[in-house]
Amino acid sequence: MSDQMTGNIQELSVSELSNALKRTVEDAYSYVRVRGEISGFKRAASGHLYMALKDQDAVLDAVCWRGSASKLMARPEDGLEVIATGRLTTYPGRSKYQIVIEQIELAGEGALLKLLEERKRRLAEEGLFDPDRKKPIPFLPQVIGVVTSPTGAVIRDILHRLADRFPRHVLLWPVLVQGEGAAAQVAAAIDGFNRLTPDGPIPRPDVLIVARGGGSLEDLWGFNEEIVVRAAAASTIPLISAVGHETDTTLIDFASDRRAPTPTAAAEMAVPVRADLLADLVGFEQRLISAGARGLENRSRYLEGLARGLPQPRRLMEPAMQRLDDLSERLSQAPARILREKADRLDARAGRLRSPSDQIRRASDGLSDLTGRLDRAARYGVDREQRRFTDLRVGDRSLTAMVRRLKQDGERLARFGQAVEALSYRGTLKRGYAVVRDTDGALVTQADGISAGMALEIEFAEDKRISVLAGEAGTGRKSSPRKKPAADPKTPPKQQDLF
Repeated sequence: MSDQMTGNIQELSVSELSNALKRTVEDAYSYVRVRGEISGFKRAASGHLYMALKDQDAVLDAVCWRGSASKLMARPEDGLEVIATGRLTTYPGRSKYQIVIEQIELAGEGALLKLLEERKRRLAEEGLFDPDRKKPIPFLPQVIGVVTSPTGAVIRDILHRLADRFPRHVLLWPVLVQGEGAAAQVAAAIDGFNRLTPDGPIPRPDVLIVARGGGSLEDLWGFNEEIVVRAAAASTIPLISAVGHETDTTLIDFASDRRAPTPTAAAEMAVPVRADLLADLVGFEQRLISAGARGLENRSRYLEGLARGLPQPRRLMEPAMQRLDDLSERLSQAPARILREKADRLDARAGRLRSPSDQIRRASDGLSDLTGRLDRAARYGVDREQRRFTDLRVGDRSLTAMVRRLKQDGERLARFGQAVEALSYRGTLKRGYAVVRDTDGALVTQADGISAGMALEIEFAEDKRISVLAGEAGTGRKSSPRKKPAADPKTPPKQQDLF
């Protein structure tokens, strides 16, 4: 090159040339999308991310500043194929160009599945998916917390299914279920429900439902994020996951206490069928009444058997009474007989006595002694029989006490039967209520379900039933419905009770 041409070229410093190149590159490539495999990933202490994107022929340095790193949808890892969105720039300090990444997307479903399997393996090793961590779902929760989008069809399906099976108080925590920030909102909702106190102004749910409709793997990716999985595993409230359709599986399904194939199935898992419970109660009532009747009948037969086995009290006393009469008769006759025998013996011995006065005196003494002995023997016999008679009367009182106790038990059973009858379905009808059914035998509980000319059956107490037609008789006109009083806009609607 000639000296003349060299003298016409402007002389630039290294910094001026580097800045010129920087402006040129940034103006030409202010927004680019680059596909490549991540290599050499590292996170600096400042929070910035450094890596390289490579393919089989070239390598491109990349940097992601801390502000953008916290918003990335996918976590960078070595060997992961991604699509990086950002701008090209130069780094004058090392005379190289690089891409400043604003967002990272996984390139294709294969990369997503690879990342999903790696994350699943790592979380499983921490024990977040262990069956021992699963908590039982309450049989009949009073309050149900739902984490989902407030505008989708999912919340409507859940509310409709709960109303059909068993109406419950529902708390909705609205969140994004797709896109940037969805994972953070879902995790915050689960943690927020767990922070509620039972006695606070907002009731604490007894069970949680995290729900979303179906979609692609990319659409459901928010429920595979580590922050959501850890929030579900840390929840002290039993949690049901209902993300996607039956064939969709996310990591929150493994960390939750119960997985439902659809949001509607999650509502069915949360509450039982009220009609089935009422039918069970009616069956239990019938069984209770039958058991009470059988118990009373068995006790009656038992009492009859005891009565047949016990002897009659009067029959026990008859032998003693007869012996008492015999002893009394023998005692009344004994002194006269003994005196006659003694007199005969005295007459026989009178001739043998030398002194009649002495013989008479000795006979008189013997007679007095014998009379005293007879008197003592008579009193002893009477006292002994009297004691036996008293013992027999005590036995009679024991039998009377036993019969009285059995009578009291029978009266208690009768009172229990009356209490069961008062609480039964028939007892309610006797207090002035009635049951309304349609032609299929289904219960009619609301006036909105009745139309003019509709056949109805009304059941009263004593199993009396009549059939009527809804509407005014003979005219075919619908009866004018009563106007309901206007609801106070300041008063919130109250949720219905179980009964």
